[in-house]
Amino acid sequence: MPEQPPHPNDQHRWLTPVELETWRRFSLMLHKLPTALETQLQQDAGLRYVEYYVLAGLSDQPGHRMRMSDLAVLANSELSRLSHLISRLERRGFVRREPDPTNGRYTHAILTEAGRAHLVEAAPGHVARVRDLVFDVLDPAVLDSLRTAAEKISERIDRREQQDCPGSAVAP
Repeated sequence: MPEQPPHPNDQHRWLTPVELETWRRFSLMLHKLPTALETQLQQDAGLRYVEYYVLAGLSDQPGHRMRMSDLAVLANSELSRLSHLISRLERRGFVRREPDPTNGRYTHAILTEAGRAHLVEAAPGHVARVRDLVFDVLDPAVLDSLRTAAEKISERIDRREQQDCPGSAVAP
């Protein structure tokens, strides 16, 4: 994003030099962090970051199951892309699919025992890397500010998505 000098007739709100530097550092971190986490997960557990996230999301649900459509929202993924991801995890024996017993129009993704065992094995290394890259370098006040900023930005994104696509459901 090139720094733009203010023009007297310009209606745009350009970023200040401090905002621009903050944005650049934040954008770089948004790009580098998932890559660093995925590298560790690939090396230690043979998992992509999103695969770990899906397995962890299923493990947190009652019965380790979730509707595919809800899981797509959790994973911030299109349903078709999630379906391909679930197929890969099925081939490895980590998940299986079953029709939703309450509504056959939906499909559940279910974490298998093998998937749970793999997740339990992968989790300590992942948590150690998250702690090393994020929590160990920030003091409690900065962590509190980071959490607050993440909440505010996420809420703003959710509101904008609702405004831009009024018929779409946004996860809480």
